[in-house]
Amino acid sequence: MKKKWQFLLAGCLILFLPLLTSCSNSIRNLDAVNQKQTTLIVGIDDTFVPMDFQAKDGRIIGFDADLARAAGQKLGQKVKLQPIDWDMKETELRNGTIDLIWNGYTKTKARQKQVAFSQPYLRNRQVLVTEKRSGIKSFAAMKNQKLGLQNGSSGQTLFNTQPQVLKNIVAQNSAILYDNFNNAFLDLQAGRIQGVLGDSIYAGYYLRQHQNQQQFNVVTGGFPEETFAVGVRKSDVKLRRRLNQALTALYQDGTIRKLSQKWFKEDLSIRPKV
Repeated sequence: MKKKWQFLLAGCLILFLPLLTSCSNSIRNLDAVNQKQTTLIVGIDDTFVPMDFQAKDGRIIGFDADLARAAGQKLGQKVKLQPIDWDMKETELRNGTIDLIWNGYTKTKARQKQVAFSQPYLRNRQVLVTEKRSGIKSFAAMKNQKLGLQNGSSGQTLFNTQPQVLKNIVAQNSAILYDNFNNAFLDLQAGRIQGVLGDSIYAGYYLRQHQNQQQFNVVTGGFPEETFAVGVRKSDVKLRRRLNQALTALYQDGTIRKLSQKWFKEDLSIRPKV
């Protein structure tokens, strides 16, 4: 009887060993991410101007693209910027498809339940962009008007968690969701919506590129200032520590300030807490 059970156990191991091996190989080795010879895969939204977006020649450029590459040099690791479905960013990180979320990623309490954050490196806030011809110069003036925002953005989170600021005012107490801010701004100019809630960093850059930027209002409301940070798996403690060291060095040598001036025409960098 004992030999029979030993035989059955051995058979089970033979059957299940390939499955276990397959599962272990399908998940990115977390320890390997901390090795200098490993390429860091950074998840981005390649339509998020001016953080990460595609140039005419197909290259990924922008503030965060420049900063991620500079951090890679400090870490001694190559960096691959991987476009992803931004609404699935935390899932991609958790599954090991990417190693970092680095794309104007706002640090929020809700997101802290899913990921670990690097130290913050940039200031931002949510603003309402309207056309001057609409006469909308305040959040209150959006009463019964149509609002657009990006799906999966921090603006969407604030819109839902602080409904007294804007959600309770706009048409049907809801917003029209877009895959990216570009499409929202196109609908704003076409008159299909009357306001866009988005990052001040994006709004400022977008309007500076617009030939008729004077036709828009940029309205600040009751939403608090935000900070951008890098999203890291909670299990990647060593990587997070090394990344913070790199960000501190990039602040101290003036790199973050220079990149902020390059892309935003102002210094929005945050002094690290040492």
